[in-house]
Amino acid sequence: MDNSNSQTNGSCAAQPKYRRVLLKLSGEALSVGSDGILNFDFIGEVAKVVKRCTDAGVQVGVLCGAGNIWRGRQGGSMNRCRADHMGMLATTINALALQDGFEQCGIDCTVMSAVEMNTFADHYTSRDAIAALNAGKVVIFGGGSGLPFFSTDTAAALRAAEIEADVILMAKNIDAVYSADPKLDPTATRYEEITYMEIIEKGLRAIDMTAMSFCMENHIRCYSFALADPNNIYRVVMGERIGTEIHN
Repeated sequence: MDNSNSQTNGSCAAQPKYRRVLLKLSGEALSVGSDGILNFDFIGEVAKVVKRCTDAGVQVGVLCGAGNIWRGRQGGSMNRCRADHMGMLATTINALALQDGFEQCGIDCTVMSAVEMNTFADHYTSRDAIAALNAGKVVIFGGGSGLPFFSTDTAAALRAAEIEADVILMAKNIDAVYSADPKLDPTATRYEEITYMEIIEKGLRAIDMTAMSFCMENHIRCYSFALADPNNIYRVVMGERIGTEIHN
C-alpha cells in the first residue's frame, strides 16, 4: 500500500495520509445515548464520516466489538469457549447494524464473518476482503477472529495485517492514552505519541496485550482516539494529530 502522507500545495485540496485503514469501533460506543443496545442515530453519524473517507479515496475496513451486548468474561462459570462464541455472535449483530446504517448513507459495503453464517454474511478470506476494498467497498468484519480467548482488539490487529492496512484506528470511549485513568486521576499524563514498548514498561492498559504484541511484531501503527465525535475518524485519516499515535 502507498503510505503517502504528502501535503499538496496551497492550490489543491489536502490528500489523505492513509490509503487503507482498519477502523476498530468500540461496541459500547454504538449504544451510547440509547435505551437499547444500539443508537442508530449515532451509527448514522459514523456512516457519514466513513462516507467522507471513502469519497476522499480511502479504503476502509471496519471491525467492531460487542461490549454493548456481551463480553465473554461476563459468562462467569460458563465454559469460556461458549461464552466467547456468544461474543462472536454479538459482534455480528453489530456488524449487520453497521451495514444497514452504511447502506442508508449510500456506502457500498459487505459483511464478512470469520465464522461461517452464510445466511447473514460472506465467509471471510483476506483475498476476498482485499478484492472488495479495491472495488471500492467498505468491508465490515464480523465474528471477531473466529477463535475464543482472543479479544476484538486482537482480531482488529490480525485483520489489519491480513489486508495490509496502513494503520489501525482505535475509536474508543476515551480520547487518548493516559498514564492513569483520567476520571480517577486528574493529574494523569496524556500522551500524543507513545511506543508499544513504553506502554509495556509503564504498565498501561491502552490496548489488549496480545493485540499490542502482534502490532509491535508486525510493525503496525495505531491511533487511539475518542469516537464521541465521529469526525475524529476523518481528521486522523487526513493527518491531524488527534488522540495518541502508537508505534514501534
